[in-house]
Amino acid sequence: MEIFFSAGEPSGDQHAAHLIRELRSRDPGIRCTGFGGEAMQAAGADLSFRLTDLAVMGFFRILPMLGKFYRLMKQAERYFREHRPDAVVVVDFPGFNWWIARKAKEAGIPVFYYLPPQIWAWASWRVERMRKHVDKVLACLPFEPAWYAARGINVEYVGHPFFDEVADKQLDDGFCRHQRASGGPIVAILPGSRSHEVTQNFPDMLRLMAGWHARHPDARFLVANYKDSQRRVCEELDRRTGTTLPIEFHLGKTSEILDVADCCLMVSGSVSLEVLARNVPAVVTYRCSRITSWLARLLVHVKYMSLPNLIAEREILPEFYHVGRSAEKLHRIDEIVSDWLDHPAALAAKRLELADLQREVGLRGATEKAATAILERLGAAPLRRAA
Repeated sequence: MEIFFSAGEPSGDQHAAHLIRELRSRDPGIRCTGFGGEAMQAAGADLSFRLTDLAVMGFFRILPMLGKFYRLMKQAERYFREHRPDAVVVVDFPGFNWWIARKAKEAGIPVFYYLPPQIWAWASWRVERMRKHVDKVLACLPFEPAWYAARGINVEYVGHPFFDEVADKQLDDGFCRHQRASGGPIVAILPGSRSHEVTQNFPDMLRLMAGWHARHPDARFLVANYKDSQRRVCEELDRRTGTTLPIEFHLGKTSEILDVADCCLMVSGSVSLEVLARNVPAVVTYRCSRITSWLARLLVHVKYMSLPNLIAEREILPEFYHVGRSAEKLHRIDEIVSDWLDHPAALAAKRLELADLQREVGLRGATEKAATAILERLGAAPLRRAA
């Protein structure tokens, strides 16, 4: 049996990798192919292209890559025609994955959408694409099944794999012990997983860290970088400021940093679910262009953008989206984190609020349920995990 995967985001690469391991634990003969990233390769997938290298957001950033995306789509079309995998699993990344789903359906191959795009939040007309090109939606958020079912789409709620991955993650105990023994409150800094997010948001983060350090000299700042190139960008931006902040840059330590952090400043993204899973009080920030902001106001139909807030239907994590000059919003972020650092009781109250929501929605088993749904649809048996 062969299953073709397409995952373009770093987080989607991680979720797809866990699903690949789950599928192959049940049937080691399953061959996984497609487009993805390092995590999927490490899980045993045979990738023909590193799609995560093209992960960008914003209309004008995508434009120069349209030719590349088109050639990849044609490559997938030929592969589906010549090799005919048993199923195609697309993971988020809708701008490109709609085309992968379409070409798979044209070839008569069953299509599963794992962690579907938030079409209930914006551009809901895309539901017709889901109906035409996807055989089954594997929904990850608790309110999604009813929304899809009401629109005649085959959907199954499996939950969000982030909660599985957090529970199963083997932390670097030595790193965590060292950080806790170093003393002082720890502020986690998550500047984003895309390179343009880092360059847009980290200068603001540095200004905020400088203010917190001035009022809380014992506070330390741990920056979680996704790529080494992004870490170098952050280190250079820090060097240019000429300050001597108690700041450390770490690669591949996001989970450990969140585990030891007292609070967090993060760029908006799916990692907000790990923040929720680890009960870390956080402020969500995102700087974007005026064009992107205008399009968002035109197209987005939800009040909140971060996933914990959408799930809770209230602002459990304070959100700030910036365009142009944003001194007032930065001042408000500064106040919130300073209050947490000044008042342990306020920090503890926010942790309890997150823990209550996490207990309500942070159910485990998403990866196993997704694997079962795929194998049952394909008529595979047995469905027990291999020893």
